[in-house]
Amino acid sequence: MTDTTIFDKIINREIPADVVYEDDISLAFKDVNPQAPVHLLIIPKKRIATVNDIAEDERELVGHLFVVARKIAVQHGFAKDGYRLVMNCNEDGGQSVYHIHLHLLAGKTLGWPPYANAEPKQG
Repeated sequence: MTDTTIFDKIINREIPADVVYEDDISLAFKDVNPQAPVHLLIIPKKRIATVNDIAEDERELVGHLFVVARKIAVQHGFAKDGYRLVMNCNEDGGQSVYHIHLHLLAGKTLGWPPYANAEPKQG
C-alpha cells in the first residue's frame, strides 16, 4: 500500500478539505461531489483499503466511524429526521478511493432503493 490517496493528502493537510469533525483516529469532511444537501465522508486516519481488508483488531476503529456519524447527526440537527450511512467496497460496489470511508447523507428524504437507476453488470 504505497500509493498515496487523496484521503491521505487530506489527513496530512497537503490539500484542503472542509472538515466538520476530527479526533485522534478519524476525520469527517464535506464531499466535493455531494449527492444530498448534507454529504460527508467519515474516514479513519489509518488507511484500510477496502472493507475486505478490515482486520479483526480494527473492529473498534470501524465502529468508531459510526459513533462519529451519530455525533455529527446530533450536533447538526438531523439525527431525528434521519440520515443514510453507506460504505462501498471495490469497483463494482462503487468505491473510487481505496481508503475506507463512510458516506453520511442527510438533509432530504432519501429514496429507496438507494441505487434504483444502477445498471446490472454485463457479462
